[in-house]
Amino acid sequence: MDKVSAKLETMEKRYEELNQLMASGTGQSQSSLAQEQAGIGPVVSKFRHYKKTLQQLEDTEQLLRDSPDPEMLALVKQEIEELKKRRDDLMQDLKVLLLPRDRSSEKSAIVEIRAGTGGEEAALFAADLYRMYSRYAQAKGWKTEIIDTSHSDRGGFKEIIFEISGKNAFGRLKHERGVHRVQRVPATEAGGRIHTSTATVAVLPEVEEVEINIKPDDLKMEFFARGGPGGQNVNKVATAVRILHIPTGLTVVCNEERSQLQNRTKAMALLRSRLFDNEQSKQQEEITKERHAQVGTAERAEKIRTYNFPQNRITDHRIGLTLHSLPAILEGALDELIDALAADERAKQLEEAFA
Repeated sequence: MDKVSAKLETMEKRYEELNQLMASGTGQSQSSLAQEQAGIGPVVSKFRHYKKTLQQLEDTEQLLRDSPDPEMLALVKQEIEELKKRRDDLMQDLKVLLLPRDRSSEKSAIVEIRAGTGGEEAALFAADLYRMYSRYAQAKGWKTEIIDTSHSDRGGFKEIIFEISGKNAFGRLKHERGVHRVQRVPATEAGGRIHTSTATVAVLPEVEEVEINIKPDDLKMEFFARGGPGGQNVNKVATAVRILHIPTGLTVVCNEERSQLQNRTKAMALLRSRLFDNEQSKQQEEITKERHAQVGTAERAEKIRTYNFPQNRITDHRIGLTLHSLPAILEGALDELIDALAADERAKQLEEAFA
């Protein structure tokens, strides 16, 4: 018996033990037993389906050996092929179910977009990316709230930080982190020359207070009028918040809300996510230096995706996927890209776990 089957047999045995414990009313509390059983139930159910398929395959192969009828043989061979495919598909599904569960994937997300090389055109591209993600969030029924912005002269964003609230928002958007490159003729270009600009995207999981401990003494908090020092204030009331985490030097700002309390709450949420992200990155680097796909890594030197306007082409360089539907994607039709990236991640995880 291989490792996968042995692990599945152990889980099925535990499932039966939980049934007996719950029936007898002894041992742990009923709620904790039920929770554990619910956690492994889908795996056990699929494993039983897998074992049933194996038995059907064995019986059908025996029928092939015993049957002298040529017409029957053709039907039996066809059924054997179908059963083999079902067996392999079920085993693949079981392997996916056995992969460690990333609980961060179910969380809401904080997205940070910053203009890179390209000046004003990069800032306009950053605004395009914000629109793309906000449209995608809208299609998913998620809520988008801006935390902080820095505008460019022509209506783009030097930087925009926003929260996307909804189940699995981080899991769907985590592959978006990295350098995005755009190739197009800027509206300001009289000669019609194609320019190349970039913007960086960071995606962080929203972190609850209980998940990371921040000591009040480690914080330096400042309040200022919306618009910030040196700029034209939106109002004269000090509602904007700047928080410095002294041990790490991390600084977060929130000035989008009219209430000081709301800005402080959003700023603390952003700080928790960044601190959690830093801790996750450190842990992953200790595990292996070769894997830089961990949450929020700062390794953004290489572009992950190119948006080519003249050719109506978008290419994700990590998986070599090219699509000729750029306008639709910029309007939020990201599922095909995201599904392909998720499938690639799952394939790599399976290769590492069951090689």
